[in-house]
Amino acid sequence: MTPAPDGAPAAEAHPNPEFAPSDKALAEHGFALSAAHPGTGRILLIACGALAREVLAVTRQSGLDHLDLVCLPAQLHNTPERIPGAVRAAVARHRASHAEIKLLYADCGTGGQLSALCDELGIEMLPGAHCYAVFDGVARFAARGEMTSFYLTDFLVRQFDAFVWRPLGLDRHPQLRDAYFGNYRTLVHLAQVEDAVTADLAAQHAARLGLAFERRVTGYGDLGASLEAWATPRV
Repeated sequence: MTPAPDGAPAAEAHPNPEFAPSDKALAEHGFALSAAHPGTGRILLIACGALAREVLAVTRQSGLDHLDLVCLPAQLHNTPERIPGAVRAAVARHRASHAEIKLLYADCGTGGQLSALCDELGIEMLPGAHCYAVFDGVARFAARGEMTSFYLTDFLVRQFDAFVWRPLGLDRHPQLRDAYFGNYRTLVHLAQVEDAVTADLAAQHAARLGLAFERRVTGYGDLGASLEAWATPRV
């Protein structure tokens, strides 16, 4: 796999919209999908790998098969200062071949850098501070004001060890759990789909962290609304 200009592995393209790589591949390498009948005036979605399955589900359900998708490695979230550079490199690689580019990231811990980059490049991005707000609905999430809740999406439930447990060193030093999570009271699973296996796994993670457990089925929230709004190229 050829390294991308920002040092992240370049995503591999796949022509079949029913195909999605493993969570591990989405975390480490990202994903690229070109629609079956490319043409002029196309729209490119640049997304976080953690949103790949949800984006594919929305585009299939809504018949948005004219959209191309490039997902950057989800593990960039462990080093959010690298996300703007990865986005800039992806836009540079694809801008000449697409009439419009949309960014399927919220702020994601970049401290406003992604918003500033989008203003510079003239592209739109998702609203909100993070994907939890996007899935729950940005206005609804803000109104909750939950300061003692720790959130997981379906992807993060499945990749809990890779994105939470090991990066925090809890696999080596479990005694640090209370130092990291002592101020939290509840683990909230924001579920995109009804799935008993994922729900049970989320409850296990809550027990590992010593937190109460709550599950909310959000569906695709503001992600679906944004994709619908972006589906038609501007004239």
